[in-house]
Amino acid sequence: MDVKASITPESMADAPMVKSRKKQRAVLFSLLGLAVAAAGGGGFEYWKLVASRYVSTDNAYTAAEVAQVASETEGSVMQVNVVDSQNVSRGDVLVMIDDTDAKLAVRQAQADLARAQAQVVAANSDVERTGIDLTRRDALVASGSVSGDELTNAKNRASSAQAALDAARAQVALARARLDKSNVDLGRTVIRAPIDGVVARRQVQLGQRVQPSMPLLSVVPVDNLYVNANFKEVQLTKVHAGQTVELKSDLYHGKVVYHGVIEGFDGGTGAAFALIPAQNATGNWIKVVQRLPVRIRLNPEELAAHPLRVGLSMDAKVDLKSNS
Repeated sequence: MDVKASITPESMADAPMVKSRKKQRAVLFSLLGLAVAAAGGGGFEYWKLVASRYVSTDNAYTAAEVAQVASETEGSVMQVNVVDSQNVSRGDVLVMIDDTDAKLAVRQAQADLARAQAQVVAANSDVERTGIDLTRRDALVASGSVSGDELTNAKNRASSAQAALDAARAQVALARARLDKSNVDLGRTVIRAPIDGVVARRQVQLGQRVQPSMPLLSVVPVDNLYVNANFKEVQLTKVHAGQTVELKSDLYHGKVVYHGVIEGFDGGTGAAFALIPAQNATGNWIKVVQRLPVRIRLNPEELAAHPLRVGLSMDAKVDLKSNS
């Protein structure tokens, strides 16, 4: 069969098209290679400039050292001056307890103190009198006007008078202590705010009978909040106290940036301090990456400009190259 005869005008017309397709394919592979190289270079630069420098988490929440206000004395509540969400300053009167019993106790203690002081005066007079008697009898012993037995009895009377005086002084000290305790109990009928903050979880009601250590309400220091950021354990290799953190709150839709500083790490993970800790020494065990709470201090000025509340969600990004 003649090869030349097999080459038709149609096949000769398709040859340039085949070459064009091969050329296009080569160009596409070249572009794909450039794209892959560019992606690899971009990924390396991202890791170098961002991924290797920052660690972040959205498992972060605001917290505060909440002040628990409890009753320190027994009585009926006769006045409640605050409600939930109300701002209070340190020293503001929150709750007043009926002070009738406390005032009566103060008066009783004052009377006991006055009686004890009178006993001291009487005992002191006895000491002076027996002392003078002893001195006189001691001077007459040499002349024989006073016997030794009489002198001994005078000494015993002087010793007894001195002992009575010491006992009376002890009663005065005890009465003063009781009066101080009564005054303290009277002062405890007026319950004041221990810190500046916002009232929360108010449980006390007007007319309620309260007991010592009974919780009444809480005061949240909203101007002194911090953030607990729960980072995965594999993220904490280069994280340490003093590094700066950028934080965003869902409350402001991420448009407000807070600048914080890491203060420290909790002593253990949440699972370790759970009511029923996980027991991994079992036959069926699945490893779960744990999270460790990291405490972050917020900037007070930024917090005052954009207030937050306890328990709000935050996004935290730690700058591993920074040091406060």
